[in-house]
Amino acid sequence: MSKYRIETKWAVIFSVVMILWMLGEKFFGLHDKYISEHSFYTSFFGIVAIVIYLFALYDKRENFHNGYMNWLEGFKAGAILTLGIVILSPFVQLLISEIITPDYFKNIQEYSIETGEMSREEADVYFNIKNYIIQSMVWATITGLITAAVTALILRRKVPDPNQVKGTTPYR
Repeated sequence: MSKYRIETKWAVIFSVVMILWMLGEKFFGLHDKYISEHSFYTSFFGIVAIVIYLFALYDKRENFHNGYMNWLEGFKAGAILTLGIVILSPFVQLLISEIITPDYFKNIQEYSIETGEMSREEADVYFNIKNYIIQSMVWATITGLITAAVTALILRRKVPDPNQVKGTTPYR
């Protein structure tokens, strides 16, 4: 298990940051008074998620791979991080929906009906805890693997060739 300690740590950090983000959204009224603005502002969490993946893979490269990590090693670490996030996401969604913002589903259903985006039946089917848990797991998997691939590409670093030493020439 210590092999995946870094990924586990960052999956927990990701989940805690997600909970803090939702507390912020709730505090600023994005789950009730300003619910019409919610979808715009919540999308900014994507930037936070990318930054967390960058820190996580940097941590893995520096503290597990001795400063060097190829793309595959980075992607594998990102995929394991994603798996941890996916496993934790139902618990995070339950905490958010039951404790942080228990009126969110009612509020977003009413908003969607009032604006004509959905009928009552459509809103009931779409905005509920079961659907959000499924969505969070699917979305975390897809975006997590894409983010893992890109961040692994950014953070890859080859092991230097021991035959190449700076400042010397191969000919004498």
